[in-house]
Amino acid sequence: MKAVIHVNGQLKIDEMEDPIANNGEVVVALYAAGMNRRDIKIPERRGEATEPLILGSDGAGVIESIGEGVEDWAIGDEVIINPSLGWFEQSVAPPEEFDILGMPDHGTFAEKIAISAEQIEKKPANLSMDEASVLALAALTGYRALFTQGGLKKGDTVFIPGAGGGVATYMIQFAKNTGARVIVSSRVEKKRQKALELGADLAIDTNGDWKKALANESVDLVIESVGRATFNRSLEILKPGGRIVVFGATTEDVIELDLRKFFYGQYQLLGSTMGSREELRAMLKHVEEHGAKPVIDKVYSLEDGLEAFRDLENSEQFGKLVLRMNKQEK
Repeated sequence: MKAVIHVNGQLKIDEMEDPIANNGEVVVALYAAGMNRRDIKIPERRGEATEPLILGSDGAGVIESIGEGVEDWAIGDEVIINPSLGWFEQSVAPPEEFDILGMPDHGTFAEKIAISAEQIEKKPANLSMDEASVLALAALTGYRALFTQGGLKKGDTVFIPGAGGGVATYMIQFAKNTGARVIVSSRVEKKRQKALELGADLAIDTNGDWKKALANESVDLVIESVGRATFNRSLEILKPGGRIVVFGATTEDVIELDLRKFFYGQYQLLGSTMGSREELRAMLKHVEEHGAKPVIDKVYSLEDGLEAFRDLENSEQFGKLVLRMNKQEK
């Protein structure tokens, strides 16, 4: 089968052996796979590793074969991959065995994947294969950050810096579906306009004066993923006693924090990452009940996977990038 692999310090499209469903596993013929920023970090982490690794965490397809001991699934079932490995029940932090698909295990940028039957879920009926393929990692991350950690509820105002990211496009929809007021920022006017079309109530310029732009707002919750470039600016516009949830740092990881200002403001700072299967299932139910749709910027063939990596690194997209595996989309 064809796959996007990392080997000897290089990304390449190559042939890999077809996977086999061992005990407790299924083989999924993948129709499409979603790209995440994590995918461009894995090669950096692996360096010059000589063992080929299929990249990718998200995907959707059809069960092709079933190993011994697998119940409740049948050949032909349409499924999505749950990339949150070993985290089943909702908890305050991931269990020690938690990992994310795509390293060290082979991932989804291939025509097939063998995976534990515990790591698949029924594809939402309202989504195409392309849409379902970009759902799990980003939407689950956003769902946990908003609701489990952020405690977002109807009537709250949430501020999301970086409106064009895949997680942000889900959070805008989830928050609006809950009855919250949604404010976003972006450096790009086109992305601000698209965020408004998606449901955001207000979109401001990331490079502008946030305190002035939000002078008449009372922000209950900030969801931060940008890092050093925006963290303290986010804190400045958060109301006293407000909550700030951090799930990423696309700019520098290390920040300076005025502790006196922080404790006088009675702020709450929470970390978040991915989520459990319990939260994934709650998110999937939300998607189906509200008819939420992933935002897809561009679709590539698997053979054009290296171009997709370059585009992902440039961060010019609004929403998600998809690799399609040259099968008819269902």
